[in-house]
Amino acid sequence: MSSLVVKATAGVDAPERCSQAFTVAAVAVAAGASVSLWLTGESSWFAIPGRAELFELPEAAPLAELLAAVLAGGRVTVCTQCAARRSITADQVIPGIRIAGAQAFVQEALADDTQALVY
Repeated sequence: MSSLVVKATAGVDAPERCSQAFTVAAVAVAAGASVSLWLTGESSWFAIPGRAELFELPEAAPLAELLAAVLAGGRVTVCTQCAARRSITADQVIPGIRIAGAQAFVQEALADDTQALVY
């Protein structure tokens, strides 16, 4: 099966777009794909414990459950610059989430048999 890189650029500022990114990533993990979810922009806040639990969108799966599913079967990364702009440090994020930059994103997105989606 192919790999999927999903970049979430929205948070509570655009809840439907945010939820869609997390949902697609979690469903891809459940389908057996190799998944890398990138948290950028306002979605970077969801790397901090307890933040995903505060997200609410009617008729959508709980964001915390979607994030847990991706963490259990895939990789979650916070953009270096996005984290820095929000003063988010590696010791503050949920265990298993890393902070990495554009070079890592490009490397993942350009790998053979990989599809990249940006929400």
